Parts: sequence; structure tokens; C-alpha cells
Amino acid sequence: MNDAAYAPAVAPPRPVTDVDVAALGESMVTFLPSRPGRLADVPSFQRAVGGAESNVVCALAAFGHTARWVSRVGADGFGDHLVERIAGYGVDVTAVRRDPGRPTGVYFRTAGDRGTGAHEVAYYRAGSAASAMSVGNVDLAAARAARVLHLSGITAALSAECRELLYELTAPGPGRPLVSFDVNHRPGLWRDGEGADVLLELARRADIVFVGADEARDAWGLHGGAAIVRALPQPELVVVKQGGGGATVFGKNTDGTADADGSATHVRAPKVDVVAHVGAGDAFAAGFLSATLRGLSVEARLKYGHLFAAAALTTPGDLAAPPDRDHADRLAALDDGAWERLRLGPGWTRAEQAEEEANIP
Repeated sequence: MNDAAYAPAVAPPRPVTDVDVAALGESMVTFLPSRPGRLADVPSFQRAVGGAESNVVCALAAFGHTARWVSRVGADGFGDHLVERIAGYGVDVTAVRRDPGRPTGVYFRTAGDRGTGAHEVAYYRAGSAASAMSVGNVDLAAARAARVLHLSGITAALSAECRELLYELTAPGPGRPLVSFDVNHRPGLWRDGEGADVLLELARRADIVFVGADEARDAWGLHGGAAIVRALPQPELVVVKQGGGGATVFGKNTDGTADADGSATHVRAPKVDVVAHVGAGDAFAAGFLSATLRGLSVEARLKYGHLFAAAALTTPGDLAAPPDRDHADRLAALDDGAWERLRLGPGWTRAEQAEEEANIP
């Protein structure tokens, strides 16, 4: 589909007092292993930050956008660490509240990728401060005071109160920002398979939806982009991620109907020398939203999504700094042939190495 065939979701102009993007969700202190192996065998860990929504706003702030994180953390040292590290990226953290009775969540993971059988993750988030987020204890005005509000299905899985909070934030009404929703299906967080219906309902209430083709298959039994967009006729844009195969955007036609005929905007992902897959989906969303805020074409939004994802794929942690904006702009402007030949490896985002590491034809 040509971009002109539909009117893509565009973030509305913002008042001076607001931010470009606000994101609400849990962040945890992540402990990364000092060496490969079983958790039982790893002798030490390095502390980092992990959280789908905070990953998005950190990347956007590092890229020059104004961004806010809305959440709750414990009144403990780990909460201090999260707030300080996320603020260090330039994110507004004034809407993060402290819970004196509940801890900040933490988790440990092995060095292996999530897609391998050897990968282990140990979560310590039950009863966390963020799991107690609710309509009554979160700064709703701060979450709404943005051009784009980014949410994730992970938050809905944390508790019934969190689920009601997402329903409140995605409810239609005057002054609602453009709502971006990443499905982020995590079966282990849901009981009795209840997550599928909740995630589908929340996705239908959003303006922009990010969903992996594998997620849609596993959660909803949907195969292929056409089936996915038929199940999601309400959002203005549905972004179907296909891993190394790229991503496809389905949008509404000019008459307001969803386009499910399979002719949509598709951009292949560049070749990447992968270090770790963790955080790539969050980075993709950040790149796509950055281009959305800049009013760029759907094709350009997909390219920026891929470039931000490549930054995450070529670093070991959950959160990676995006490429320099000038460098990203230059890569996104490559013609189809040059884009197809692009290969990105570790260090490619650093300006002094960009030309060599990106292997630009």
C-alpha cells in the first residue's frame, strides 16, 4: 500500500508544558551475569535497568525528545537506582511515586538469549510497588499530558488494579493523547490464559499497536498480517513485527476501514550481528514513535524502528542508546538497494565508528 492510501496516526501538537511521550509501567533492577552459564553457577552480576516502558522513553530522550516515565517504586535503594538511572537519560521522573510498604522489583537472567533453551530468568516482582499501581495512586494527569502515551501489555498482567488503570488510560475522551500499545505477550505473567482477551481489548482501544507475528499467533491464534488487522480494525496503525524479516504497517483506508488485503507498507530489517535480543522490541517502538513525532512517512517510521532495534541487538543489556540523530537520518534516507545491503555490528551507533561499523555501501 502506498502511504497516501491512508492517513497515518500523527501525534497532535503539544502545549509548551507537556512532553512528547509519556510511558507508564514497571521497571526493575536487572542483574546481568558476569559470565555465561546457569544462574546457579554465575558468581557475580552487574546491575542494570530493565523495563519495557522505561526503555522506550529512555531511548526517546536520548534521541532528543522530551519524555516522562510514570510509575511506582519502593522506598528503597533499588528504587533510588532506577529513578536516578532513568533520569540520567533525560527522562522526567517527577511522576514516579514511592511506596513505603512494597519493594522495587528485581530480576536475574543468564547471558543466553531468550530464544534458547538454556536461557533462565528469575523474577522477584510479586507484590512489588509497581504491581500496586491503580487509578487512585498514579498521577493520571502526568500520564495524559503528552503527545503520545505509550503502554504495554506487561502492565495489565501485574494485577487487577493495573489492568483497570490501563482501561482508564485507554478510554476515549476529550484530551486523550495518541495511545501507543505494545502487546508484549508474556504468558508466564498471566493465569489460566486470561491474558489473550485482555490484550486484545486493550489493543483495540489504542491508536498505534505493536505486535509480533509470533505473539499474535500464540495469544490469539492469528496467522499473518491480514488476519491480525481484521481482528484489530479500530487502531489507526497496526505494526506487525516479523523479526529478521522486518515489519509491516497496516493502516486505515481513507474511508476509515481497516486495510486487511495484505497490501501494506513493509520494510525489511537490516542485517545485524546480534549480541543479545533483549530490549529490541522496546527499541523498535521508540524508533517508530520518534519518527511519528517528527511527522515522517510510514516507511521512514519502520526504518527508524529497525535502526533503534539494531542498537539494542548489538549491545548486551536491556537498554541501549540509539544512534546519533544525524547518523540515523542518513541511514534512513538510503535507497532500497543500499538499505538491503546495510549490515550493522557492535559499536555502529558511535559516531567515530559509524562509517566503518555500519558497512555502508
